[in-house]
Amino acid sequence: MQLTWETVLQQAEVHAQAGRFTEMLAACQQINESNNESPDALLSSGILLMGFGYLSRARICFERVQLLLPNDMRPLVNLANNASEAGDHAKSRRLYAALLELLPDNPIIRRNALVSLEYDPCVTTAERLAHAKEWGDWVIAQTGGQRPRPATPILQGRPLRVGYVSADFCQHTVGLFVKDVLEAHDPVRVTAIAYSAGRVSDWVTTAIQKACHFRDVPTFNDLEIAEQIRQDEIDVLVDLSGHTAGSRLTMFALRAAPIQVSWLGYFATTGLPYMDAVLLDQWHAPPGTEEQFVEQIVRLPMGRFCYQPVPWAPIEVAPAPCLRTGSITFGCFNNTSKLNEAVFDLWAQILTAVPDSRLVLKWRTFVDENLSSSVRAAFSLRGIARERIELRGASFHAEVLKQYADIDIALDPFPFTGGLTSCEALWMGVPVVTWAKSQVVSRQTFAFLSAIGMPKLAARSAEDYIRIAVELAEDRAGLDALRNGMRKRMQASPLMDVKGFASQLEDSLHHLYATIAEKEHTRL
Repeated sequence: MQLTWETVLQQAEVHAQAGRFTEMLAACQQINESNNESPDALLSSGILLMGFGYLSRARICFERVQLLLPNDMRPLVNLANNASEAGDHAKSRRLYAALLELLPDNPIIRRNALVSLEYDPCVTTAERLAHAKEWGDWVIAQTGGQRPRPATPILQGRPLRVGYVSADFCQHTVGLFVKDVLEAHDPVRVTAIAYSAGRVSDWVTTAIQKACHFRDVPTFNDLEIAEQIRQDEIDVLVDLSGHTAGSRLTMFALRAAPIQVSWLGYFATTGLPYMDAVLLDQWHAPPGTEEQFVEQIVRLPMGRFCYQPVPWAPIEVAPAPCLRTGSITFGCFNNTSKLNEAVFDLWAQILTAVPDSRLVLKWRTFVDENLSSSVRAAFSLRGIARERIELRGASFHAEVLKQYADIDIALDPFPFTGGLTSCEALWMGVPVVTWAKSQVVSRQTFAFLSAIGMPKLAARSAEDYIRIAVELAEDRAGLDALRNGMRKRMQASPLMDVKGFASQLEDSLHHLYATIAEKEHTRL
């Protein structure tokens, strides 16, 4: 009896999750060959392939669906995402512009289009802000027009009721950053309630469920979530997603709580004028950053992020590999969406300046032969021999952390720098060279380095970036000493002070609430 394509797809998903990619590819090939006239089968297969890095195979599926259903927008959306993952931001931007013309009221297309702008080095700050404001006007119109702020009751000594909304209360960057902060909240000062809009449940989810009140709302529409928030009498509602996947930011246009805040999971303005503040810090938001946001910027004194390593992080930091190999190995384990021509230019100049050095790039999309060939070709055009570039595909998280034992110096991409990736590199003893530009996403690693007392690794120009990397490479004994002392440095810093971080967050939210409440009562 022949299996349905749905059953074969389920088998492919099981293989993929277990890391059996040969079997996954065989199952997807079976689906595509047997269901070449089925748009749903091809789309499902393509989405699975793209999710595990096989961009070229996925693109063939989506292009076939385009031929079968020329008026269906689903293949176009996936092709836009595919182009972004391959670093082809010009193509992604063109596709999203076409999609927005055809489907101006599709929330997912609007959301994806905004996020893609943050990766694109050719988009200006003014353009990003204009698009975000346009989204804010759109969502207010979609939800029935302007709404007044709900009443701001005086606390009278009770805890501030804070709601956190996210689809990523799981082993995701947001979940990993927020779980310990939620546990560290002082119940005398804050009653925390998590509104989980995601469908993934794992060990991080369990930790968050234990740390605070937990509402599982993935099946709720915006009106239902808003009503739950009103019933819970939330004082401050915190969005942790912005415009990223699974976001429920459209619900914030319903003004379910008197104070609304953006924090952690997004890296630009939401564009929604109902958001009272965005929580950043002095490093992410130097003076003048205000012009990039519709929200008021609240600068957290200890930083915007609080890092704790995962339980399976290696206990020991490996010695600097250059002491074993005799040559320097640079590395970057960031998303290939963050790579661009300017990044290749600087990295090639560093490799030229450090003879016999190598560069290891690791991301799931490097299983794609076409993408890998294009990256090697980019370095060849800049005079770097192909054998000096090593491209590695996906690994389980524990293996990713172990592979930092192969890296002497991490090179941060730009304008979208590392987030959790940079914290993990540092925890594994690897110094990260970054370039702090004007966007918030360009200053993430700079913020981490500043918090741990190492801002000297953050460049102010292209020439400075090259200088820092080369000087690090030339001092191998210093590299090893830096590596061995990195964890103690991090543990003694604000970056890993969970209780201190939770306290400053509480202070900031209380102050914001009191300030706005006082203004509202004065008006009355």
